[in-house]
Amino acid sequence: MKIYTKTGDEGSTGLFGGGRVAKDNIRVEAYGDVDELNAVIGMARSVEMMPRIDEVLVPIQRDLFAIGALLATPDRDKMAQHLQKARIDDGRIEELERAIDEGEAELEPLTAFIIPGGTPKSAALHVARTVCRRAERHVVRLQHDVELPPLAVIYLNRLSDLLFTLARVANRRAGAGEVTW
Repeated sequence: MKIYTKTGDEGSTGLFGGGRVAKDNIRVEAYGDVDELNAVIGMARSVEMMPRIDEVLVPIQRDLFAIGALLATPDRDKMAQHLQKARIDDGRIEELERAIDEGEAELEPLTAFIIPGGTPKSAALHVARTVCRRAERHVVRLQHDVELPPLAVIYLNRLSDLLFTLARVANRRAGAGEVTW
């Protein structure tokens, strides 16, 4: 099978379960942002290996594949299958929250806005956080037109908080200070 199909040459793309939409459709924007987020997290993992941080990120990348598939699937039954495959449920949200709490336990309390940057690992995690927020905005916008499981937005909301926390933890573990605004 060739990587190119030529079916998108006219500006449309196929959805899981059938059907085609324009490549600038909000559904495509939403799952495209989730795909970009997954790639940016992969980049963050490749920079300055930090075992506990990287261990938290690997299952998140798997979750993002499932969320992307869910967003690319207009069929509700197939949506449910994608969520089950990734086991994205209230328990998974609680795991993200525990990871946030663990990270915050290492940090000084926030008293000001943090200017993104510091180490390459931290900077990459901050980029991931901003891509996550964009993905969240597009998924919320998609929800205006399409019924989606609420866990998709909840997951992305929690994930952006986790990425922020991990960026701060990466700086702290590397001995880098934070620049405040």
